[in-house]
Order: sequence, then structure tokens, then C-alpha cells
Amino acid sequence: MKRRTFARLVAALPVSLQAGRVAATDSTLVAVTGATDDDRAYWLRTLLKVAEPVLTALAQNRLKMDMPVESVPGQQEGRLAVSHLEALGRTVAGLAPWLQLEVEDTPEGRTRQRYFDLTWKSIANAVNPQAPDYLNFTKGGQPLVDAAFLAHGLLRAPKLWSALSAEEQTNLVKALQATRSIKPGYSNWLLFSAMVEAALLKFTGSGDELRMDYAIRQHQAWYKGDGVYGDGPDFHWDYYNSYVIQPMLLDVVRTLVEAKKADQNLYEPLLVRAQRYGIVQERLINPDGSFAAFGRSLAYRCGAFQLLSQLTLQNNLPSDLSPGQVRAALTAVIHRTMDVSGTFDPKGWLQIGLCGHQPSIGETYISTGSLYLCSVAFLPLGLPATDPFWLATGEDWTSKKIWSGQDVKTDHAIKG
Repeated sequence: MKRRTFARLVAALPVSLQAGRVAATDSTLVAVTGATDDDRAYWLRTLLKVAEPVLTALAQNRLKMDMPVESVPGQQEGRLAVSHLEALGRTVAGLAPWLQLEVEDTPEGRTRQRYFDLTWKSIANAVNPQAPDYLNFTKGGQPLVDAAFLAHGLLRAPKLWSALSAEEQTNLVKALQATRSIKPGYSNWLLFSAMVEAALLKFTGSGDELRMDYAIRQHQAWYKGDGVYGDGPDFHWDYYNSYVIQPMLLDVVRTLVEAKKADQNLYEPLLVRAQRYGIVQERLINPDGSFAAFGRSLAYRCGAFQLLSQLTLQNNLPSDLSPGQVRAALTAVIHRTMDVSGTFDPKGWLQIGLCGHQPSIGETYISTGSLYLCSVAFLPLGLPATDPFWLATGEDWTSKKIWSGQDVKTDHAIKG
């Protein structure tokens, strides 16, 4: 039944979406979603523009054939082996909460069903050893990273796991377990191993608790104060507290708590720290939606604000931040990083850069697939359209208030 439904849904898509070769125009996506020019419609239109080439290609076993692999000079051969799993894992990590929403017979709901089917089919192909687009989960170190992003997406949308057949679930479990052969670095990489195990615990009832416990304990030891963790023993001035550390740490621990493998008292201090970092993130957003361009991995664009988006999705925003100001701030960041000419190539694939096409911003580990981590800025799309986050009147965010002369409360560090 699932196979017939998938074929019918793909056949119903516009030709540009079926082929996975030509970017869906904004007008096409507006027609598909029934979108209007409010913030939610803009967010959804932009996220689907990002996800469409990846999912339509992989659902048809054409990702390796269709996706270009842009990288810094001299790195393309090495990135070819890993870039496709990067694209899948990172796309699913951001799209998942929207896919998890309840089925509804509306233009957005029907669009969501199409993308849900594209996503589970993409995952099924990626882990099928007989499929042309069977992806690499074991060669080199990078597959551990993107298996973890895929695992994070599955935790955010358990319905994707349920949509897979028994054979597909077995293939997925084997793929995730295969990453155990990869030794993580003594850094945020410990959380990649922990996230894979958290997903295995969630969906199979058995995950390596030692890998999860070790990652949690080390990050507790690496806490530097005022809501910030080191990336390993040292502090790094970058956005990895949001790209990886705090979102994964919170959700690994939450998974353990839900499985009754850990106490809620372990989670609560981590959330307090995350909320403090969320306050810092909101203050980093400039009045025009730009933000300080420091540290590595800037090519992840608006993905730098994953933690603020996750706090929003999980209804954990600190009391100092209203839904209206956070939505306005994140919308400004998305416009600033995603709307610029050169963000996408002529066929709709992301290109290296923070504000347009800026190849020199890419590190040696950056390639086309890496760029899809921008999707995690869109996590609040997992809140229904009736949620206060979408209904609240937009407000000036902190920097916009300050630099327009408005009175703003002072900012203070937290203890512990």
C-alpha cells in the first residue's frame, strides 16, 4: 500500500519536483502549499525549496547522479563519498518536526503528506544495500556525523520510523549500528555517537548507554559557565553550541529520561543553560537579520540558530523572550541568509556561502551536502499554525530595540 501511495503522490507532483533537477520556483511552491505571504508561509516555502532537490532525487535513487558536490579545491574526491548522506541527514533533521504534525486535509497538510512520503522513501533507499543510492555509513569519520543528524531527525519525527516496513527498519538499524566502528573525536563528536544510540534506544529498546553516558558526562565537565560548553576541553568562539552541542545534549538526555534510563533532575540544569544560551542567541541577531560572522562552519547559514529554534519548538523559550520577537528575529535571519542571489545554483542546489555564493567560506570538510544544516533553523514549523508562535504579533527583537533607542532591560549571566 505504501509503495502505491508513494508512486501516486510522486506522479501528482509538478514535473520540476519529480525530476529533482530543476529548482521549484517560489510560485510553484506557493501553488503546492496554498501559501500566502505570512511568516509561516515564507518559512515553509523556503524550507521546501531547500529540501525538494534532495528528497525528490533520493526517493527516485537519483541523488548520486543528480546532486553536484561543490567543495574547496582539492577536496572533492574525499567529499564525494560522504556528501550525499550529509544532505539526507541534515535535511531530515530540520524538516522532521513539520512532518510529525497531525494529518490534515488542507493545502499545507496535503503538501506535508507528499514530503512525508518522499522522506521515508529517501531513508529507505539510503539504507538499502541493493539500491543505487545506498549511502556510506562506515567509510571515513564523516558518516558518524550525518547518521547522527538523521537519527536526530527520526527522534523529532517518530512517524518516519513507523512508516518504514520491517525490512526497511532492519536496514536502518544496521546502518546506524555500523557507525559504531567510527571512533568519535574528543569533542562535540561524542554527541554524534550518543545521538545514534539514543535513536536506537528509542526505536529498538536497546542503545549503548555507555556511549550516551560518556558524552553527557564529558560535556558536563566541559561546561564553561553562563550557558556555554567547550567543544572538548577548550572553548571555541563559534556556533557549535547551537549547531550540535546543546540541541543534541538536550535530546539525548530527554530520550534517556523518557526511557526511564535517567532522572529528570539530569535534564533540568541542561535546559536552564540552554535557555541562557537562547537569550544570547537572540541578542546576537542584528537589526537587519545579520549576525556576527565568527568561527567555523558559517556555510550552515541560518542553521547557526538551531538551539533558539529548538527551544521554540519544545515550548521552552525563556520568559524574557516572547514568541513574537523570536519569530521576527528568526525570520529576519532566514531572509538575510537564504534570499540572497547565489544561495542556490540554477538547478536549485545549495551553494557554499553565508550570504550568497562565497566559496572561500567553506572549510576543507564542507561540501554541498554539508550546507543542508541550514534546515534546522526551521524547527518551529513543527508547531501548528494555531500556536502562539505563529499567531503572536511580530515584535522588535532585542538588538532592534536597543539600536532604535528603545528602553531594554539589562542582561545578566547565570550561575552554574
